[in-house]
Amino acid sequence: MLGEDSPYPLVVTGVSGAVEQANEAARSLFHDGPAWLAEAQRGLSARLTTGREGLACAPVRGPIGERVFEAHPVWADGGHVTWLLIDVTGQQQAMETLQAERESVLSMVQAATELLSTLNLDRCLETTARLAVRHLAESALVVMPLGSRQYELAFCTSEGEAGRESVDLDPRTIPGLNEALQGFPPVPARWIDPALVPGRVLPGRRRGIRSAAVISLPGHGMPVGALVLLRHTTGFSPREEMFARLFAARAGTAISIARLYSDQVAITELLMAGLLPPVIPQLDGIEVAARYRAAGGSSRIGGDFYDVYPAVGSGRHSLVVLGDVSGKGLEAAVLTGKIRDTLRALLPLADDHQQVLERLNDVLLAGESLRYVTLVLAGVERRGTRVALRLTSAGHPPPMIVRDDGRVDVTTAHGTAIGLLDEVTSSTETVLLQPGEKCLLYSDGVIEARGGPLGDEWFGDERLREELRRSVGVPTDTLAEHVQMLALQWAGDREHDDIAIVAIGAPGEAPPAATGGPGA
Repeated sequence: MLGEDSPYPLVVTGVSGAVEQANEAARSLFHDGPAWLAEAQRGLSARLTTGREGLACAPVRGPIGERVFEAHPVWADGGHVTWLLIDVTGQQQAMETLQAERESVLSMVQAATELLSTLNLDRCLETTARLAVRHLAESALVVMPLGSRQYELAFCTSEGEAGRESVDLDPRTIPGLNEALQGFPPVPARWIDPALVPGRVLPGRRRGIRSAAVISLPGHGMPVGALVLLRHTTGFSPREEMFARLFAARAGTAISIARLYSDQVAITELLMAGLLPPVIPQLDGIEVAARYRAAGGSSRIGGDFYDVYPAVGSGRHSLVVLGDVSGKGLEAAVLTGKIRDTLRALLPLADDHQQVLERLNDVLLAGESLRYVTLVLAGVERRGTRVALRLTSAGHPPPMIVRDDGRVDVTTAHGTAIGLLDEVTSSTETVLLQPGEKCLLYSDGVIEARGGPLGDEWFGDERLREELRRSVGVPTDTLAEHVQMLALQWAGDREHDDIAIVAIGAPGEAPPAATGGPGA
């Protein structure tokens, strides 16, 4: 008999695949050979007809009852094959478990990658709901608190319906939601009757839904929100339980990061609004134009600034301020904002330029920053068709006056920079603009623009005066634009300092200059 004493099942199959002999161990497993073994025998028989019976044969594997066996073939005479069956149920289960773990880890890595691929808060919420439907549920709802009874909801269903909205919601209306939103460390998932989830917060078909789970999404110090899952099955398998816990942790982290970034962007934009150059207000009968370009080109803020205040102080003068904080970038811009706020508070003293500079100097010296600022103050008053200017400089490049006869006057106002010395000195010059004449205030980013044909030459005062002489009669706004363009073209692709320009003009027609306009 065939290996009756062998503890391993032995089977001999014929060419047709039918079992012809089996030992006791094999007969105790089955009466007729399993289909997968017969199929393997027919495959071997096909090889026999092609003359390849001498080739090695790989074992095959398949179920017998609730067990899994691996059958190792041995050729016999006449096309028969003897099969040695080895129980590999434990090995198969281990392989399946390992494969499932690999798939679970891969799914978690993919989910984490998608969750962390964006800092957009709305997209992060939508991605969380979509991934929850892909891996854990038939429908999912992400709940994120916004404020008093205000919540941001993102939902997704297996039918592809998805959406997001802000709603007024009492979290106590959904059992477990309030606890999930408040608990830290996160409370375990709570299973509830799916009918208790209001349809208005989780739309979509609910046919076949048998259970719902409320899971906390941990954030920084406290939950950032909660995840509500609607499922066809009740409860989680051990593998789903682990995946759900890890997924909630990753989703909570991603949402927390995205929300923090969103808050920072909102704060930055709010602060930025106070640092950006202002819109120039209308001054009765006076033309004012300005241009600004931060160093580097990609930044919108820097250390140069300007402001225009209509009819301030006890008199009838408007005030124009142009300044340059030492340094550039964000740190200079922050001090710029402080200086602008201080000057705004000093507007009641605006007719007394020296007093304004002294008060500002006191503020800067009392601060922790070692930076300083140069300023030019222009008190502006309309006198019929003319414009009267009171110009005061505090360590700043002197304003230039473009006369209607082609002359360019450089003012003599001078003084010390603000924030360096205990005592501030300054001088004020009065200038009268005839119709069509202009006054140009500018920061040193214009005259210190380095470039030109040789690449290392400053634009300089003389070149600026020559360009202004050729710009007689151009509109005030065009003059400001032209000066900025000249400085940027001179620098080319090289780095340049912050540039601030304010042009003040007396309306009216100026006689055409013999040398023509810009670029002549």
